[in-house]
Amino acid sequence: MTQTIRKELRLPQSREQVWRAITDSATLAEWMFPNDFEPRVGHTFTFRVPPNPKVGFEGLIVDSEVLECEPPSRLIFTWSAGELTGTCVSFRLEPDGDGTRLLFEHSGFDVSSPFGKQAFHGAEFGWAKMLKQLSDVVANLRSGCSESSTREIPAS
Repeated sequence: MTQTIRKELRLPQSREQVWRAITDSATLAEWMFPNDFEPRVGHTFTFRVPPNPKVGFEGLIVDSEVLECEPPSRLIFTWSAGELTGTCVSFRLEPDGDGTRLLFEHSGFDVSSPFGKQAFHGAEFGWAKMLKQLSDVVANLRSGCSESSTREIPAS
């Protein structure tokens, strides 16, 4: 039996801003993990999940491949780490007034095994945290400008 994590977020920013947050490698690293992502079908990439010694977690590498990339509305990639294989992450962005409705899924967790259940529950916790961080990162994105370019320089 497989299970899927599903989340829906309403973001006040445009689809283009949200798209940038989920497809720009540097911005993606701000709310997820360091990566070598490129928004191109067939691109293989990794996320480098850092260790957390407080809970005895040694870190891991997530191997992924972009399956679908339709700017600014749909992104799907595989997600495999350790014993967890055969899962997919999907982001669908829909216009919602002046903002964006983000439909998120991480599917394919085989919960018939103890590891599958553990992976599912760990991913539920992780995605809740990361999607909250995504909201914060998108809220701080400037349309086409970096934050440093909008700061005032004090007069000398």
